[in-house]
Order: sequence, then structure tokens, then C-alpha cells
Amino acid sequence: MSDIKKVVLAYSGGLDTSVIAKWLQQTYGCEVVTFTADIGQGEEVEPARAKAEAMGIKEIYIEDLREEFVRDYVFPMFRANTIYEGEYLLGTSIARPLIAKRLVEIAEATGADAVSHGATGKGNDQVRFELGAYALKPGVKVIAPWREWDLNSREKLMAFAAEHDIPVDFKKAGTKSPYSMDANLLHISYEGGILEDPWAEAEEEMWRWTVSPEKAPDEAEYIDLAFEKGDIVAINGEAMSPATVLTELNRLGGKHGVGRLDIVENRYVGMKSRGCYETPGGTIMLRAHRAIESITLDRESAHLKDSLMPRYAELIYNGYWWSPERLALQKLIDETQQNANGEVRIKLYKGNVIVVGRRSEDSLFDASIATFDDDAGAYDQKDAEGFIKLNALRLRIAARAGRKMK
Repeated sequence: MSDIKKVVLAYSGGLDTSVIAKWLQQTYGCEVVTFTADIGQGEEVEPARAKAEAMGIKEIYIEDLREEFVRDYVFPMFRANTIYEGEYLLGTSIARPLIAKRLVEIAEATGADAVSHGATGKGNDQVRFELGAYALKPGVKVIAPWREWDLNSREKLMAFAAEHDIPVDFKKAGTKSPYSMDANLLHISYEGGILEDPWAEAEEEMWRWTVSPEKAPDEAEYIDLAFEKGDIVAINGEAMSPATVLTELNRLGGKHGVGRLDIVENRYVGMKSRGCYETPGGTIMLRAHRAIESITLDRESAHLKDSLMPRYAELIYNGYWWSPERLALQKLIDETQQNANGEVRIKLYKGNVIVVGRRSEDSLFDASIATFDDDAGAYDQKDAEGFIKLNALRLRIAARAGRKMK
């Protein structure tokens, strides 16, 4: 008899997690609690309740976490201008710590002694879910069915579902999708199918949120974004909540073909993976945030942030959101954002996000010093001579000593 009495399962209502729910009941002889999170994936989550009930599940949690997701995870990440390996905006990675947190909280509330997820043994998500769970509830038991069972194909999953009368939309499930997709309010990702050939171009029909740049409007669209402490709080003068901001930026970016990405990335588990991503709102946010920082942060603060960002991005990608080093970095990042206030004007045109204006009452841009016209003595150009000689001193000493410079 298993010592696991109750498990909280991250449940989407799809084929995989429906099979997992039944498999947990059979394998561990335990009670299953389902948790379904709405983080803006664009699909109805309420039908998951009926599917869970049909399997005899009594405790069912369905929660709208969109505002919390953007406010407490997406926005803090974008304050750091975070990108992984120079391109990826971490849309999947940043959703996992929130789901892990709620799994643990529900386990506490229901008296469960284990949590479970549907991530496979090849990907990053298993690491993200489990590192988050262990950081927040050190003694929790984590059950990862894909690392235990032999249901290692879609056909076996379908057969198991049929055998145990699992309520799955068989018409939908029986039609093999060419891609593995994951969506939330920040992005939608695509893997598998023809994308497993890094030379093969993604089919136009694959993209769901964005039009192709070729089919985008022939007229540019201007938007004004208002920032407070590094976060966007209004679009075109209309105050909006965090989730509403991202929803509207997704709409605007998608309309103009903004935010498509095709990359080969290095997974934490060691293999390379080719993925395509649509992140229209995030692409606009990143460009606009760097613009407001360009006039409100001093040089060394901005450069320090840029030097730390790759490390911060790796922490999120690898699942260390709840680590002490990420929390420490976040405090530094947030401190730099105290004066990141003002407005940025963006032009959207055929896949491009173009910054055309920025202004702030906290601006460090001093036109009287930077001007190419007469500065009325605001800057003494003779000062530059000593500055240059001091900075050249070590180079001159090395050259006189015969050190080769090429």
C-alpha cells in the first residue's frame, strides 16, 4: 500500500493530465486533487471541472491567475530586460514558478502529501516545477508519471483513456497535432513536427497570434506607453491593470506582425531544442522598457543591469525563480527602477517595433550639455584632454614596454 494518500495534480483537462489523474488513482491508490490555472492560455478552463468530476475527483481548483501572473512574475522579469541566449523572452519559463507555488499552497490547504505534473523527462518544465515545489515545501513528494510509467506514446495514452472511460474529447485528441504547444498571456510556443529539422521553415499556418509581416497593415500605428517604476501602467493615456496591458499589447503587436521568433536553444537538461515563439506584447514591452531606462538610469546602473541580466535569465530558464540569488538580484533590479517613470512612443510597422520618442520628469538627459550648438559654457571641452590621457596611461606604458597590441 502506498504511503501517498492525496496528490495535487497540475491539471489542464487534456489527454495527458486526464490519463495521469486516473493513473495516480490506480497506481498509488490515492485521492487526487486537481488544480487548473488560467494564465491566459486562450482556452476555456472551466470544462476541466466536468472532466475531473467524471473521474470521481472531489476537490477541484480552477483559478484565474492572469493578474498575478503578469504583476508578480512577468513585470518583475521585464524590469531586468530579460532574454535567454540573446533572443528568448522566457514565456514558458516564467509561468512555472506561479503554478508550482499554487500546487504547494493547495497541498497545504487540502492536507495532501504529494504534488504531480505532466512534464516529460526530456524537458525543462520538470525541473522548474520540482525546484519550485521543493523550495516552497521541502518535504513534499513529487510524482512525475512520465518518468515512471510505460505510456510513452500518444497511442498508448489513447488506449489507456479508452480502457478506463476517461472523458477525453476523442475527436480532438485523435487528430495528431503537428506541434507541441504551450500558451499563456506572455507567449505561445511551438515544438515538434517539422520543427525538429532546424533547416525547415515553419509553416505560415502554424502561427496563431500574429499576422505575417508581409500581410501586416501598410500604415504604421503609434502607441504611447506610460511607465511607473519600470512597469507599463497605461496605453495611449488609458490606465490599465497588468494583465490588461499585456493583453492589449498582444493585440496590437499581433496585428502588425510583431514578436515571431525561431530559435535553437540549449535546454537545462543538456540537449538542444528548436522552438518557435510568438511574444508580441513582450517584444513591445522589452523595447519600450529599454527606451525609458535610456533616459532615466545612469550609465553604471544600466551597464550593471546588462551585465547581470544573462545570469538572471538563466536562473529563470533553469527553474530557480525561488532561489536566494534570484531574489537578491530582484531587489537590486527593482531598486534601479525607482526613477524609471515616464512615457515612450512606439511605432509598429510590419514586424518592427520602433522607438520614436521618450520623455520623463526623472530624465537624466540634459540637452544643454549634450547639444551640438553653443552650450553657453555648460561643458568645458578642454576637460576631455586629461580624461583621455589618464585612461590611456596603462596603454602607453604597455606600448613603451614593448607589449604587442595585435
